[in-house]
Amino acid sequence: MTPTTTTRTLQAGEPVTHRGITVVPLFPAVDPVAQYVTLAEASPLGFTITEVDESGDVGELIAINPTPHRVLLYDGEELEGAKQNRILNVSVLVEAGATLAVPVSCIEAGRWGFEGAPGVSPAFQAAARTTSPRVRRAKEEHLREEPLARGVAQNAVWNAVDLTQEEHAVHSPTAAYSDVVHHERSRMTEFVDAFAIRPGQCGLLLGYGGEVVCMDAVSSPQAYAHLHEALLTGYVLDALAHVGGTGITAEQAHTFLTDVADATTTLRPSAGLGTDMRLAGTRVVGTGLALDGEMLQVTAYRTDDDRHDSTHATRPTHIARPTRRRLA
Repeated sequence: MTPTTTTRTLQAGEPVTHRGITVVPLFPAVDPVAQYVTLAEASPLGFTITEVDESGDVGELIAINPTPHRVLLYDGEELEGAKQNRILNVSVLVEAGATLAVPVSCIEAGRWGFEGAPGVSPAFQAAARTTSPRVRRAKEEHLREEPLARGVAQNAVWNAVDLTQEEHAVHSPTAAYSDVVHHERSRMTEFVDAFAIRPGQCGLLLGYGGEVVCMDAVSSPQAYAHLHEALLTGYVLDALAHVGGTGITAEQAHTFLTDVADATTTLRPSAGLGTDMRLAGTRVVGTGLALDGEMLQVTAYRTDDDRHDSTHATRPTHIARPTRRRLA
């Protein structure tokens, strides 16, 4: 079945603003269909991610899923350990019992090998965070035409990590993105705590400096509960530079979601189950994953230009135009 994404809709809840940073909770308007778990849930059950072999490949890792569950690996999710830390290039749905190659990018340019990294094991550990919108967006821009291409986004990711380190005045011996997170952890905790998850929430939207920045959502509130803090950690790292500024209004959030709803979607093969989605619309770009007509995951960013892409067969995303109903 060709995914149409017509069975997923999103609605905006009440914005929460803390010291000039606004987060808007997102909720599903219909019950999810697909069943899956997150990396955080699957890892204790034996799900592992490793280098492709002893030599390794910067742009590719191997996911091994011995569990009875389909596992959603999230776009931008950070993996620590092995030869160097990586992030997932795209969202990947790994079938139960499957072994699968997944595309990744390095976010620790100064390390290649197990030595010199105390406590590092051949298998990766889930870092329980996604990288910041800056890093993820840099990656997305270079993967729009070839989402599964290995290595094409690597320089852009390294540059984004370098900018993040400069902005936060952090020197990392191995140029690791994680060192910035550890440096800012105490400041970030205040904001992560300020935007606690709401019952039934399946996503969130970020705004600061008077503008919407980005959004993330999944189909399942149960899965989202294991992603909320991971996504917020990435969001807050970028937002720290805008503390004390102007947040966004509910109207701005609604306008952004409408622009996402009106965007067109280019459909391509995914790295695992389902279909990769690339969104392009009026001042929005984004990515996602669909399965059997259901939108499992979506990420979208505000841009400064119109990017309607008519070069490939497209379908509307059909994220519902947000309602004015306040959700508990």
